Amino acid sequence: MSNKPAEETAGAKDPVSEKPKKGTVRELLEALVIAGLLALFIRTFFVQAFKIPSGSMKETLLIGDHILVTKFSYGVHVPNEIIGTDIRLFSDYVFFQDVPERFDVIVFKFPMDESKDYIKRVIGLPGEIIEVRMQNVYINGKKIDDIHANHTQAPDNIEPRDNFGPIRIPEGHVFVMGDNRENSQDSRFWGFLDIRKIRGKAQRIYWSWKSGLSGGFLDGEVRWGRIFDAIE
Repeated sequence: MSNKPAEETAGAKDPVSEKPKKGTVRELLEALVIAGLLALFIRTFFVQAFKIPSGSMKETLLIGDHILVTKFSYGVHVPNEIIGTDIRLFSDYVFFQDVPERFDVIVFKFPMDESKDYIKRVIGLPGEIIEVRMQNVYINGKKIDDIHANHTQAPDNIEPRDNFGPIRIPEGHVFVMGDNRENSQDSRFWGFLDIRKIRGKAQRIYWSWKSGLSGGFLDGEVRWGRIFDAIE
């Protein structure tokens, strides 16, 4: 009778080695599914990429800039949309809701059509009285140092573009404006922004492409100097 342990006896096999190996295709599919779920989780709660389609934030952001937006900057949004569609399952719910700071650049659901995302700069905060007078912005009667504003036309008595208010911003809302002041559809035209509609804070440019006249992929150039720039 042998005194050797069972695993040392002739012909003994490691039980772990008897587990059938997964096929290469199956392993690849599992890796893709995990990667997809991880990317979806990050996109839903942490960081999302956006592309700038218009010049309303010029010179801060240009057409063709690709930016990263942190989605947790002002609270945790409960996912309520069917992925890949504009269908909302329930109202917007945000935990740990916070109010942006003045001059933050934010991405939000456009109040007139929530299937569209807009990007603007926060100018007025809840409870403040805001007024635009000959293109100058006043908060609670005092002119602010509006260093981000890019004016392309001389001031005129154009309402609400050059002259707006005074009006008090409701609680739970902010007043947003594009940096390209004479070429921006913002709170002067469509009203205050509910902070629950904010998707996140614009943080950094990760890619920038200037299209050529034809708009084709090969007709253009990379703006190398803008890549990795922080959004101020």
